[in-house]
Amino acid sequence: MSSPRRIASLLPSATEIVYALGLEDRLVAVTFECDEPERARLDHTVVVSGADTSQMTPAEIDAYVRDQRAAGADLYTLDEGAFGALAPDLVLTQDLCRVCALPTGQVDAALDHLGCKADVVTLDPHTLEEVLASIGDVAVAAGVPQRGHELVATLRGRLDAVAQAVAGRPRRRVAVVEWVDPLFCGGHWISDMLAAAGGEPVAGHPGAASGPTSWERLRESRPEVVVVAPCGFGLEGAAEQARSVLAQVPGAEVWAIDGDGLVVRPGPRLVDGVEAMASIVHPGVVPAAAGVRRVVPD
Repeated sequence: MSSPRRIASLLPSATEIVYALGLEDRLVAVTFECDEPERARLDHTVVVSGADTSQMTPAEIDAYVRDQRAAGADLYTLDEGAFGALAPDLVLTQDLCRVCALPTGQVDAALDHLGCKADVVTLDPHTLEEVLASIGDVAVAAGVPQRGHELVATLRGRLDAVAQAVAGRPRRRVAVVEWVDPLFCGGHWISDMLAAAGGEPVAGHPGAASGPTSWERLRESRPEVVVVAPCGFGLEGAAEQARSVLAQVPGAEVWAIDGDGLVVRPGPRLVDGVEAMASIVHPGVVPAAAGVRRVVPD
């Protein structure tokens, strides 16, 4: 069986994996959110679109998503014409979060409708270890398993370096806020990231989807550090939202972090995120990282 020559990535983290594996020459389709590297959506056909929420507040986005789901409406749209014309033979998709990307069911229906026989790889990691495994899965599906082994080995080496740097040091209590209005604390692989960074995760949802919680519960978890990592807002947006956390969790250090780049997308850059979190939890022990900012009262 020949290796797939035409890859369609229907989620940003998969696009990052494809580039990290050096397979960008095989990539033919991406989504409107595939921005790492920035040229990804400039060099390839965008086949998945969605609402522009850039001018909405977190509360407005939450309300929009809830209204769309209550109405049974799709949050993402697949351009079946463009998708079919590209004739991909490997499609990378997900079922992890219907709010974050096009689900596999919609992709399967489109493939059936178009009569496309592409292989579909569904990436649904819930832990940091499963994220690393998913990188290998993409490499195998693309016919380059050795590249996957080498990339994962490099990422594990970086994680080992962080572990050695923070070994034996006191583990500060750390909470990650994924959304501020309403309040959501970190789920899935985020607790693994905090533990790998030498912190003690609190108030989260390890291995499960992040979910709504109360400010009281967050305060009761007694975090020494709160990291604000909202999806889709970047570092500047995170810093702005982190100011509301200062008032809600007095006494805790509050940090903003580039959520898309370092925390919420299950791809290779989660290791960058572990290094960034380690620099927050153990300053001076782990080098300061880009994409993070301490937020202090005015």
